[in-house]
Amino acid sequence: MSRVCEICGKGAMTGNKVSHSNRKANKTWQVNLQETTMEIDGKVKKVTACTKCIKTNKK
Repeated sequence: MSRVCEICGKGAMTGNKVSHSNRKANKTWQVNLQETTMEIDGKVKKVTACTKCIKTNKK
């Protein structure tokens, strides 16, 4: 299972972890994915979605 939101396509972000002495090291931030059931196009489906999409869908 890839770590990508099935609704918006949001995935992992990469960047630098910067220490106090200003040394850089590679870092990856994972998206907060949850398995949930949502109504999409009139059908109830089980999807893997980020929490932002889940919150927006409940409104």
